Amino acid sequence: MRRREFISLVSAATASAALSRFPASTKAQQTLPNPAIWLRSGPMLGHSEITETEVWLQTNKPCHAEVRYWKRGKPDAARLTETVKTDEATDFIARFKLSRLEFGTRYDYEVYLDGLRVPLVSNPSFQSQAMWRWRTDPPPCRIAIGSCAYINDTDYDRPNQTPYGGGYEIFETIARQQPDAMLWLGDNIYYREADWLNETAMRYRYAHGRAIPEMRGLLASAHHYAIWDDHDFGPNDSDRAYRIRERSLRIFKDYWANSSYGLPETPGIFGRFEWNDLEFFLLDDRYYRSPNRTPTNPGKAMFGDAQMQWLMDALVSSSAPFKIVAGGNQMMNPLTPFEAFGNFPDEQKRLIDFIREARVPGVLFLSGDRHHTELIKRTEPGLYPLYDFTSSPPTSTADKPRKEEENNPARVPGTWVTGLRNFGLIEASGSAKERKLLLRTLDATGKEWWRHEISASELTIAK
Repeated sequence: MRRREFISLVSAATASAALSRFPASTKAQQTLPNPAIWLRSGPMLGHSEITETEVWLQTNKPCHAEVRYWKRGKPDAARLTETVKTDEATDFIARFKLSRLEFGTRYDYEVYLDGLRVPLVSNPSFQSQAMWRWRTDPPPCRIAIGSCAYINDTDYDRPNQTPYGGGYEIFETIARQQPDAMLWLGDNIYYREADWLNETAMRYRYAHGRAIPEMRGLLASAHHYAIWDDHDFGPNDSDRAYRIRERSLRIFKDYWANSSYGLPETPGIFGRFEWNDLEFFLLDDRYYRSPNRTPTNPGKAMFGDAQMQWLMDALVSSSAPFKIVAGGNQMMNPLTPFEAFGNFPDEQKRLIDFIREARVPGVLFLSGDRHHTELIKRTEPGLYPLYDFTSSPPTSTADKPRKEEENNPARVPGTWVTGLRNFGLIEASGSAKERKLLLRTLDATGKEWWRHEISASELTIAK
């Protein structure tokens, strides 16, 4: 009930009543003066389905929010959502669930606060996904990825140090790549020590990080999905012993608009979504995590039994040619000097053995956390290569190369990017029978540092 009270989910099914007070064909509406005083962050696009999407925003003060949207090129047929009232009790957040969309369609939209149009930094748009099955080859798509987005805040940052965050223009570079969606791979904000045990401060941290102007265009025109890692869950290296993990989960769900979170009997942020013929499996590496210092034993877990069973069931039930598993820590790197799935060997072996024994094709991994980027290609007996694309960081300080990791035999040559802020792109193309992925890493200027292509046929188990 508290969740329902905290955020209003608005359906477009009642748009006809709203249109009577705001004619869809109106060509020009009065513009909101001083929009920065009113709109704190957003609009941000959440999950997209074939006939539905979600729009999220946060205001600075109490107001009545609406979204007006129309099929591109047809503004005279615009629709208007019901009004959502933002106030302190809702953290000034409004969410709009737009339903009955035409599939495979691009829509333009506007935001209104107290009946006045908010001038935005770009011309925002969203899309419904295509309904391609049994009709055509799957459409091409482009997904941006990244992890470790530190936004400076002088009063809370460590004194007498070079600012840890920077290069925020990288979000504008990502937006120029026109991704269909962006998957945030954890450490999407950084809680400081003043935030760890204070829900109000944790909410401030989210709002502060999301309000930077360089992020607005990306939030407004790509659909966003997210997992967390330690810094946007709680303290550094935090685990299931974190004493306000339930509040942290509630905040994450308030500030992101994934299509689902956990299971009724197993709370968490894990879930799955599809983009065309790609299916993504989002993992929660914190809520059920054993402390890192726990001696290795069969019960030491990063994800826990219930989540692992969900993942295995989800993988074997998927018909996607690429099943992309996203975890906050590196998933397949055999070198584990820091946090990694390899430090939970029994659970990692359980997953690898399952993929082999159930003959699940097309599995590859995404990860973050490390403040460097690399592509791992792990070989296991009787199994296709297990790729792990680590992408980090967009705005946190990038680490210099570490000597102990220089000669990693599992790393694809030329993919180790250190000392440089960067992001990743995943591009799917080709016919249904010859589907392929192109993995790329780019920096804040848009320069490409490496690319690697994977075909669906490479990720199959020989008969």
